Amino acid sequence: MASITIRNLDDEVKRKLRIRAAEHGCSMEAEAREILAEAVNSEPKPRKGLGTRIHERFKAIGGIDLELPERDPMPEPPNFE
Repeated sequence: MASITIRNLDDEVKRKLRIRAAEHGCSMEAEAREILAEAVNSEPKPRKGLGTRIHERFKAIGGIDLELPERDPMPEPPNFE
């Protein structure tokens, strides 16, 4: 088994880890192992795009139908001959 050392761990993080370990009836080291194992073995959640997040935020208030203007035909590209 490998071992790691975590330097510069914030005091508040260490305090919360100690409390969490006590709640689970294990050592801080065992709790940290469990947290790390869960983090690296879980499937990453797919990230939502900006449009999807905006839609979800304003979905509750309904939507509006916009009148789309007529489009002009594409102009012919210039001829450089």
